[in-house]
Amino acid sequence: MNKTTNISSAVTPDPTRRNVILLATCQALVMTGGIIIGTTSALTGYILADDKSLATLPFALMFTGVMAATVPASLLMRRYGRRIGFTFGQAVGILAATLSTYAIFAESFWLFTVGGFIFGIHGAFGQQLRFAAADTASSDFRSKAISLVMAGGVIGAFVGPELAKATRDTFEPFIFAGCFATIGIIMLLNISILQFIRIPTMSAAERRDTGRPLIEILKQPATILAILASMIGYGSMSLVMTATPLAITQHDHSFSDAAFVIQWHVVGMFGPSFVTGHLIHRFGTLKIIIVGALLVLSCAVINQTGVEIAQFWAALVLLGVGWNFMFIGGTSLLATTYEPKERAKIQGFNDFLVFGSVAAASFSSGALQHTFGWQTVNLGIILPVVAIIGGAFWLFTRQSLTPGQ
Repeated sequence: MNKTTNISSAVTPDPTRRNVILLATCQALVMTGGIIIGTTSALTGYILADDKSLATLPFALMFTGVMAATVPASLLMRRYGRRIGFTFGQAVGILAATLSTYAIFAESFWLFTVGGFIFGIHGAFGQQLRFAAADTASSDFRSKAISLVMAGGVIGAFVGPELAKATRDTFEPFIFAGCFATIGIIMLLNISILQFIRIPTMSAAERRDTGRPLIEILKQPATILAILASMIGYGSMSLVMTATPLAITQHDHSFSDAAFVIQWHVVGMFGPSFVTGHLIHRFGTLKIIIVGALLVLSCAVINQTGVEIAQFWAALVLLGVGWNFMFIGGTSLLATTYEPKERAKIQGFNDFLVFGSVAAASFSSGALQHTFGWQTVNLGIILPVVAIIGGAFWLFTRQSLTPGQ
């Protein structure tokens, strides 16, 4: 009997790596759709809007939608499980893609803006992919699982722009309608993949026990630093990246130059994810957050030195890598500060703050660039990033984390 039990236990498959592969595939598809939106949304808005100054409003409202839906998305997944939650999120994305496609045919800017906000609601569910990786992994594999899922974005960096170019004129003369229809097809594919994920749902008893109050979790220094690292890392990246195409074209470079810089920025954002988890496991989360913050600072410094394409390219690649270290580092650190029964409330609150900062940065970036110029935009990120470095050093001296965390 014991022998049979041991054999059965030995051959029971561990779903962790399978889940990580599936989640990374979903992340790649989500990012492919997201980059198509990022590549075409402002241009579509410019075509549809009577007031051309509103061209970026649909894209900015997308981040507002992410912020608004983060807590509901997290709570829905706590109640019904990751697979159902992700599937629902993709269905919302299909609605957004359908509405946006129709808006282009109807030549309705405001309907297209509503589609952008709904895309943000879809995005709030997609942001939970990294947390799902943390939930399904052991403590030793957690940071690697998070970074491997984030690495799926590399595929989006190359596939997204190519799909946008290939489908731009599918329904000519309704430019870009094919792009948004393609996003809907991508989300249908994602729904089929999601059905193979195996992450246990909570029992009724586990759902009733929500653990410590949120305020008690937030009193932990590690929780505060984790949230601020993600907020400032993502907010700084968004502030600079959103203004970059405008700055490039205003300094007499071409749109192709701007597309080249942004594409390599996205590679910088997601490419390091193949090794970020290993680096965190070897050197510790705080050291990786500090290195990421230093890389973001180096972006601001380079952008003070000139406005040649080589300087834009180098700065934005470093900004992408710095974001990767700060965001994955912050996510990994946050995962050490709560019990599984507490994860819904703290994950949702974390993303609400993070994407609140991203929305604020997206709305203010263009105005700062127009009013004060490129160098001022970059100066604006220095003090917050320096504060993160100081906080990480302080926490490191307190030795609040165990080795490898």
